[in-house]
Amino acid sequence: MSAVLAVRLLLPPGGEPDEAVIVGDIRPSDLSGTSRSGILIPCGSSPGPRSYPVEPGRYVVSASLPSGLVLTEGAVAVEGRETPVDFAMTDSPYGTHAWQYLMGNIEPGGVYHGAARSPVAESVASRPMAATASRPDGTVSGAAVDPAALATWVGDSAPARWSFASMLALAQTPPGTSVAGSIGSGEPRVLATPLHPAGAVTPLYRFGPNGPLGAPGGPVGERQFLVVEAAGSVRLVTLPLPWGEAEAEVLVNLRQSPTGSAVSVAVRDADVGAGLAYMAQGALDTAARLFTDVEAMFYSRPANPLAAAAGCYVLIGTDHSPGATRWDPWLERLADGFPWLGDGAILRAVRLLRRARGDRGQVRRGRDGLIEAFDRGIPFYTLGLAWLVDGLAAFPEDPECARRLDAARRLSWLVDTREPFLILDLRQRRT
Repeated sequence: MSAVLAVRLLLPPGGEPDEAVIVGDIRPSDLSGTSRSGILIPCGSSPGPRSYPVEPGRYVVSASLPSGLVLTEGAVAVEGRETPVDFAMTDSPYGTHAWQYLMGNIEPGGVYHGAARSPVAESVASRPMAATASRPDGTVSGAAVDPAALATWVGDSAPARWSFASMLALAQTPPGTSVAGSIGSGEPRVLATPLHPAGAVTPLYRFGPNGPLGAPGGPVGERQFLVVEAAGSVRLVTLPLPWGEAEAEVLVNLRQSPTGSAVSVAVRDADVGAGLAYMAQGALDTAARLFTDVEAMFYSRPANPLAAAAGCYVLIGTDHSPGATRWDPWLERLADGFPWLGDGAILRAVRLLRRARGDRGQVRRGRDGLIEAFDRGIPFYTLGLAWLVDGLAAFPEDPECARRLDAARRLSWLVDTREPFLILDLRQRRT
């Protein structure tokens, strides 16, 4: 093969200093070319392309976005030449929001800055947080959005505060009760709306290991949350921190996001940030392409248990080997070494149950692991809650499991299942 396709995806210039990676495919236009599945495509304001040797000929190159959209570009691979294949996603409404645009959490610039006509979501869970005035044709005016959003950071929540019982109780508290005050051990911190043209309608908050960027400090515990309030709606956001040196972003979209999520969370991890969005879609095979050598991540990134847990979800979700594997001991360390991480106990329990194959001892260990996972409190990952519910449902005659299953199911009704990390809708605005 002497022809090369050099593939990349361009984001707005100056918007993103680091590069992401997404997944795509190369397909020949006829039966004579070279097919490549699961290629990795660098993304950024000026990323270096990744080169793929192919046979000379015509090709269709596709890029599968974390939002579920698929972009395609035609290319002609010429003998002895490198042919550039550039995908363009330069129409983010703001350069600062380019990462969120890549993840599919905000509208294209043409829609965002256009005629201010966006469709009203059909389901209650998909409606925007802020009150809007609808037109007779069913659309809403962006100018009608109430921009009075309030974001409160809780950096030092105690373990008892993130239990299933506590979270369900929060959903029953009357209006006017401080959610942030109920889950924090210290004084919650109200965050200023970002000083940016987007701040009034789509504020973007960024966090590092020590809390909000620009104003870090204060007591930081094992779990951090963000409480977002607007027009009577309250969302409790699980912050995926600490994530090594990477930042976490929370986008509050008071208009209406394409996915329907009023609040979205993303990790600005150039290697696996997009993989978390694929995982939330249920596209675990696609996510596995970004969690390159998942087993190696277990050993090379022990200081980042959240990333390791994500790798475990992908690995267990795509590898159904009944026998012992090299990574089982590391999974034990993840579950035992981080008691604040309910996901670790969920993953170990699911692995035990899948390996049980009629072994009563293994089944018992898996059952006990599910109870332990529940008692640790709500997981970080939405997928973890789904797996916990499924696991507990396998023991309908067990009163200990049945009681916990009831609580886990009731909490799942409050969760935005489109998001990778747990976001609870504690008080829905009534319309």
